[in-house]
Amino acid sequence: MPNTPDTLSSPTGWRLDHSYARLPQSFHVRVEPTPVPEPKMVLLNRPLAETLGLNAEALDDAAIFAGNALPPGAEPLAQAYAGHQYAHFTMLGDGRAILLGEQITPSSARFDIQLKGPGPTPFSRRGDGRAALGPMLREYIISEAMHALGIPTTRSLAVVSTGEKVWRQDGGLPGAVLTRVAASHIRVGTFEYAAARGEKADLQALADYTRRRHYPEVEGGYTALFEAVMERQAALIAKWMHVGFIHGVMNTDNMALSGETIDYGPCAFMDAYDPATVFSSIDRNGRYAYGNQAHIAQWNLARLAEAMLPLFHDDEKQAIEIANGLISRFEGRFKRHWLAGMRAKLGLFTEESDDTALIQSLLDWMRDTKVDFTNTFRDLTNGRIEPVEWHQRWSERLKRQPQSASEVTELMRRSNPAFIPRNHKVEEALTAASEQGDLNPMRRLLTVLAAPFDHTQDWPEFSEPSGLESYQTFCGT
Repeated sequence: MPNTPDTLSSPTGWRLDHSYARLPQSFHVRVEPTPVPEPKMVLLNRPLAETLGLNAEALDDAAIFAGNALPPGAEPLAQAYAGHQYAHFTMLGDGRAILLGEQITPSSARFDIQLKGPGPTPFSRRGDGRAALGPMLREYIISEAMHALGIPTTRSLAVVSTGEKVWRQDGGLPGAVLTRVAASHIRVGTFEYAAARGEKADLQALADYTRRRHYPEVEGGYTALFEAVMERQAALIAKWMHVGFIHGVMNTDNMALSGETIDYGPCAFMDAYDPATVFSSIDRNGRYAYGNQAHIAQWNLARLAEAMLPLFHDDEKQAIEIANGLISRFEGRFKRHWLAGMRAKLGLFTEESDDTALIQSLLDWMRDTKVDFTNTFRDLTNGRIEPVEWHQRWSERLKRQPQSASEVTELMRRSNPAFIPRNHKVEEALTAASEQGDLNPMRRLLTVLAAPFDHTQDWPEFSEPSGLESYQTFCGT
């Protein structure tokens, strides 16, 4: 991106730029965080701070991460966007988030620094703009776990408690502010917002900015940009499927054009394999179930294509034909990424036409027998054999490739996590932290999740399924 700051960074390492603020005024509004009474540091992600070029030793300032003070060079703003929420369109915006700026790292990478829960904005409607400690700690846990799993994701730099209560349906809860780090917060809903306003110049400015920021290698027209976005989304959803992750709220305002996973509200990881698995308390019809995620991604991308129609062609009919042609390619892209990842999970280096059938037969057996998704692949990796009949087919398949047994095992160890954020361990950590002020369970969990592919460790308490029969997750707003 051009116009990077050329001034020296502050002693703490802040080096903030504001390229998003240079977009047309309709995309954002200046707003200051609302101070809280007693900011207190709960968690600081020191490794991430160092990656960002920040001095972790000098960063232990809860006032900045609560919004009571601003880092040098900050120009806080709230972003405007729209979204299809459970298929219903609405105009939205950052109702409880404020962008402080874009940190320029020592390697010249650019990351949004956003406060989540720092008070109301013009987009808050009737909301208080605040966040509860439990959901903010959940986002910290899951986003850091996703990062360790190698899945593109926003990350959590800090969580601070605020010393005040936030009031939700289940009563008064401890308040908190999370500092989120993202490649950007440009969403499908940002394009929907621009399209709904009907200003083609603004839509084009947004598309050009998105290309410069995330796809500088893409040449050609806006269809090429759309295809690049679609490719990243196909790869991302496949990675979710490979580890049993269920996002839970795949609204179009929660699909980032950077290709990162964003918004860790009612998300969770599946225990027993079942494509119909849903955890979100409000997803009563299973719209965002595990097995629907690729379909929903395609649906969301169709909404992006609709928003970009004026950029595809001046003639609406031709623009629609172009969009339909683009969207029809998503399924093939997703299946390619999904199949490549599933082959790796089974130690397959080569490609055969019957591989999909081999993989599906294993998944069918897993669904019918209700076995744990993660542990089934972990057992295969470590030589524990089930099911016997399928295992014979798999063994014959392995013999038809030139790689050695040790190479197969190594590929499987890199592709099959030994540890994921088990739902009961996440809840245990959140309860201890938010209700008892005890961070030890959470720190222990984070240590385990930082090395998810370490098959040398035997920690049954972190690898056994939860056994929670009707586990539900909640949005947190």
